[in-house]
Amino acid sequence: MAETDDGAVLLHQRTGRYWQLNPTGVFVLKTLLDGRTDEQTADELAARHRLDSDAALRDVSKLVAQLRAAHLLIEAR
Repeated sequence: MAETDDGAVLLHQRTGRYWQLNPTGVFVLKTLLDGRTDEQTADELAARHRLDSDAALRDVSKLVAQLRAAHLLIEAR
């Protein structure tokens, strides 16, 4: 992951594909990598941006699903 002024760029080293995250996406990814659950991440996102908790959880879940589908994020065991 390389952070930029507009968020971050992720490189999947095996496929050579790049993914771009906006600042909110970076916040979500870093929060998850710090060990928080999807629900905890959504709560922090909702509080930070004054969002509805359910909407924040949908957004977090969607991003997580996309990152997992791209094999950029794997679930810890």
